[in-house]
Amino acid sequence: MNGTTDTPQEEGRDDRGGETLPGRAHASSQVGAPAGTGDVGTVAVTPAAAMDFLRVYPPFYFFDGRQHEELAAGVTATRWRGGATVFRQGESPGAVVYVVRRGAVDLFMEHGGGRELADRCDEGQLFGLRPLLAGSTYALTAVTAEDTLLYELPADLFRRLAESTPKAMLYIAANLASGRDWRKMAGIREKLAITGNEPEAMAFQLLETQPLDATTSLVTCGRDLPICEAATLMSDREVGSIIVVDGDNLPLGVVTDKDLRRRVATGREPIEAPVWRIMSSPVVTAPPSLTVAEVQMELVRNRLNHLVLTRDGSPASPVVGVLTEHDILILQANNPAVLVREIERAGGVDELRLIRDRAESLLQRYLHQEVAISYVSRVITEINDALVLQLIRLAEAELAGAGEVPTGVRYCWLALGSEGRGEQLLRTDQDNALLFADVEAERLEEVRAYCLRLGRRVNELLLHCGFALCPGNYMAGNPSWCLSLSEWKLRFSSWILSPEPLSILHATVFFDFRPVYGAVCLAHLLTAHVLETAAEQSIFFLHLARGALENPPPLTFFRDIVVERRGGHKDEFDIKKRAMLPLVDAARVLALHQRIGRVSGTPDRLLELAAREPANGELYGQAAEAYRILMRLRTIQGLRNGDSGRYFKLSELSKMERVLLRNLFRPIEELQTLVKVRFKAALF
Repeated sequence: MNGTTDTPQEEGRDDRGGETLPGRAHASSQVGAPAGTGDVGTVAVTPAAAMDFLRVYPPFYFFDGRQHEELAAGVTATRWRGGATVFRQGESPGAVVYVVRRGAVDLFMEHGGGRELADRCDEGQLFGLRPLLAGSTYALTAVTAEDTLLYELPADLFRRLAESTPKAMLYIAANLASGRDWRKMAGIREKLAITGNEPEAMAFQLLETQPLDATTSLVTCGRDLPICEAATLMSDREVGSIIVVDGDNLPLGVVTDKDLRRRVATGREPIEAPVWRIMSSPVVTAPPSLTVAEVQMELVRNRLNHLVLTRDGSPASPVVGVLTEHDILILQANNPAVLVREIERAGGVDELRLIRDRAESLLQRYLHQEVAISYVSRVITEINDALVLQLIRLAEAELAGAGEVPTGVRYCWLALGSEGRGEQLLRTDQDNALLFADVEAERLEEVRAYCLRLGRRVNELLLHCGFALCPGNYMAGNPSWCLSLSEWKLRFSSWILSPEPLSILHATVFFDFRPVYGAVCLAHLLTAHVLETAAEQSIFFLHLARGALENPPPLTFFRDIVVERRGGHKDEFDIKKRAMLPLVDAARVLALHQRIGRVSGTPDRLLELAAREPANGELYGQAAEAYRILMRLRTIQGLRNGDSGRYFKLSELSKMERVLLRNLFRPIEELQTLVKVRFKAALF
């Protein structure tokens, strides 16, 4: 457009029931309009038309009829030409948030003089939520991808309606915490944050959730190609790997530079031999529609340098690309796969401490980038597990150097508590135990003595790496928690069959065990025993349920949040006891009752319960999202204050954060009500 003016056209409907694309409108001074370009114009819209459209999209469908009417009355509509800039990265936001009524808007991250597509917002998607965050500038640049009609909602009005609607607030923040389909429903980059204001120096690129194309040159060959010709092909194409395929282009194996060095340069295989002699097989495959996060986790989980992409993600599908760790490093130099590899190669505890410190920086960056907390917890758990494994190896080597190498000792290192649930994002205190295989009676104490020395040494090394000793001494170096399989079975049986208060206390810690290292089969045998023993033990479940109800939602009659009234944390909020433990305890008793054994994370337990109990699926889903949000909030507070994040003053939270926290108590209350009814806990 050239700046000419026309009469605004009302947004109407055509004969087929669909709304007509508005015509040219006069140049406007709407927020975000590029001055003088004529790329934006106002369009008349009736409240009824706006309400009919908005009410079917989240979070608006959580509003009631009165709220719909109030919001629709404040809506204005603007028409934008394709390629018009709605707002720019770094600009101070205006007083509106946007919804795509028709067309599409691309969100770009600008850096180094260029721009990178971060997301595309389609019909019904919200974006530009920065006006809801005091002091925050736009994190991305919004550009219309085609001729587009936008609804502009007054930010103050939208904020007020959302704050008075717990489900809407929970939805907005939950999708931030979990990453569940937010890309499809509300604009992943401009979503409502709960992280508060961070230094501009922390403005890292948002890479973890963006799609990653297979940029590495794909080179393939047949299985019978001579090794020398395959090496020449790799050299000519300047690649570090070649994919061996069959006649249908299905992957058979991978040959890398390392294979050539180890198998050919050493003389173990002649250079005239067929390439299948040195290939790694079977290959680990994945679909091409990966994100950086998914690639990283596959590389970490499988200890790979190369990931083969096939059309449908299976080995029975043609090869379409290959991704390497180098591809990730180019985008992000300090990634979890690198940290895990460095941990595995570390030669001493001081080096391991420094690497774990870097993981804390990684955690800080993920939170600033608003990466899904489910992914963050998986990454930190992988790093923590790798650290424990390496510390165990160091401890074993120390004991071996002292002449302590008992033969035939099979043991399993167990993580307990939050680390057992894969939820220990900050370096809080240790909770662990040691399980060893049954041995002959005459060897029992010899094996126990070795395992105890090993456990104590690992506890000391973990302390050196920043994990405090457990105040309750729930650690592998304690003789009470370093037992054989038979002894552990007896211990669990006693807690289940004689549910005294101390037994229930132990159950809340030890029922969240997770095998980290060693003979994992021992842990699986123990899990099976626990599920079998607990089945039909109604008295045990009653006591466990009553324990889960000890901490009701922390709201006073006047809906004030309860804080500590005495002690060293007077006037501070205890997020662990008051908000997180009620969900942890409820999920544990419900999952155990449903014989859900190897799923130990609180959100995962709740989602598994949702799958088994569709009638309560919505509640379980909301409780899972609430827990993820609480994990994020506690971690943010811990990093801000340099502590565990358990206690903080409510004055440290923004108004939005306080409203969000208060709204999270509703699913806690409803979940506790379900526990109370199911286990008849209210009768006692």
